[in-house]
Amino acid sequence: MDLKLVIESLLFTAQKPLSPGELRDVLNKAADEDGAEELVRAFKKTPVEKIEEALHELSKEHEAANRTYRLVCIAGSWQFVTQPEFAPWLRAFLGVKNRPARLSQPGLETLAIIAYRQPITRTEIEQIRGVAVDGVVATLLERNLITQAGRAEVVGRPMTYATTPAFLEYFGLAGLDALPDADELRRIPVQRPDSLLTVDPNLATAPPDLASTPPVPMEFGNPEVPSATPTTAPEEPPIVA
Repeated sequence: MDLKLVIESLLFTAQKPLSPGELRDVLNKAADEDGAEELVRAFKKTPVEKIEEALHELSKEHEAANRTYRLVCIAGSWQFVTQPEFAPWLRAFLGVKNRPARLSQPGLETLAIIAYRQPITRTEIEQIRGVAVDGVVATLLERNLITQAGRAEVVGRPMTYATTPAFLEYFGLAGLDALPDADELRRIPVQRPDSLLTVDPNLATAPPDLASTPPVPMEFGNPEVPSATPTTAPEEPPIVA
């Protein structure tokens, strides 16, 4: 039995997208059941890397077959989706589901800045946009498109913000590495507050006048976010039934 066929059968039957880890758990559970055949037990402890490889191969095969559906990865989970050109007939058959309200232009701009330069503080966002973003950030938090990612190690320890899996789902992205290029956005200079100083690495933060070491400059942004470049916010996905 081909692993790809087993995975395909699970994804066709699943009521929600499945991650490679969830697919592996299903394979292990089937192998542990009483009376499981040798063929079923053979897939026990299948490495996640092998499952991911099978998923990518399946995706290419379905695309090459030019069927009405595709296998796609969104926010790290895989699912079958219908091609957008068939939306008119699907809407007539299934009806139109309520969709979240579209983001405003300020919301899209702020979200793009956070996506490309996370984790980032509100002050840093305002330096890039040139306007206050309190209300916009509150809206993005309410819609679960961003989340509080901890506090920056600078004076005042302001809150930092980062995107959520819901952000990836909203824009139909497999991960942050699927964001459009944005080198120019990353190059916009941002003045950070002075770094916190410590008397000893193992002690609590001390006021600057008590610290015995010079300030340590903080690197800005997440080095794992890919460097890449449009200056515009990612476009919202088309309506697909």
